[in-house]
Amino acid sequence: MKIAVQMDHIRKIQISGDTTFALCLEAQKRGHELFHYTPDRLFMRDGKVFSRLESLEVRDKKGDHYTLGDSVRTNLAEMDIILLRQDPPFDMSYISTTYMLERIHPKTFVVNDPVWVRNNPEKISVTEFSDLMPETLITKDIEEIIVFRREFGDIILKPLYGNAGAGVFYIADNDRNLNSLLEMFGQTFREPFVAQRYLKGIQAGDKRIILIDGEPVGAINRVPAEWDVRSNIHVGGQVEKTQLSKREYEICSRIGPSLRKHGFILVGIDVIDGYLTEINVTSPTGIREIKYSSGVDIAPLFWATVEARRYNMQGVL
Repeated sequence: MKIAVQMDHIRKIQISGDTTFALCLEAQKRGHELFHYTPDRLFMRDGKVFSRLESLEVRDKKGDHYTLGDSVRTNLAEMDIILLRQDPPFDMSYISTTYMLERIHPKTFVVNDPVWVRNNPEKISVTEFSDLMPETLITKDIEEIIVFRREFGDIILKPLYGNAGAGVFYIADNDRNLNSLLEMFGQTFREPFVAQRYLKGIQAGDKRIILIDGEPVGAINRVPAEWDVRSNIHVGGQVEKTQLSKREYEICSRIGPSLRKHGFILVGIDVIDGYLTEINVTSPTGIREIKYSSGVDIAPLFWATVEARRYNMQGVL
């Protein structure tokens, strides 16, 4: 198949922990033809969707991990698969790419489905399963946040469309900085904020669980550094081998049908102390760390699912 990867430029990635790179390695291994482009090169002309693509060759060698061919103006309808893999923030620029990719999907099969990526902001879509979550408030109303903090004491405050742990603050019950922080958030973000009851179990880790077509296939536990509440690996979180608990299997079984219904083939969920906190559908990560820690290789499972889905679609289209 011809596979175009919409991603942040490949020269910027850290290959040791990059899921997109792992997917590219496996696609190449399976004999597929890879192409690379960045979101800023996507454009629509007279209703047709184009980009300037470069042929892509990858190798698992730090400092020499890719070769790009010449840039060629290409109608994306000529591709079999588009991997939608650029990182958030989930802003209007990101949303605009989903409008364009929607024009070619599913004849050119976009993974994950751009319509449902657009309709499922990660910190909002998770509220479909509010009984699985910690108590959560989404608002810009300062009075509501103050009331929420009085009710629960220690809280987490974070931007609604942030990613990778950026802008996540722990506000203790006796912390006198809440008003100043809310002023800063109000000046920085046009969107609402998220306030969430602080889960003390975070010190034991934040579990990233990968689901393929709604089924859990692997997980890692990310333990925050002793000076931080964020478990994200790039801010110092340490990866531990882990297994799913009964509660975590229950969470996956609850959300799995919805993920399949919305065409989400690759999803990463976050679970802290038995509570679902996020459903990541834009550019979920973690499969390289899972392979290193447990030996489970998710990339072949992903491509087997995509290949089967594409094959079945060809019989319909």
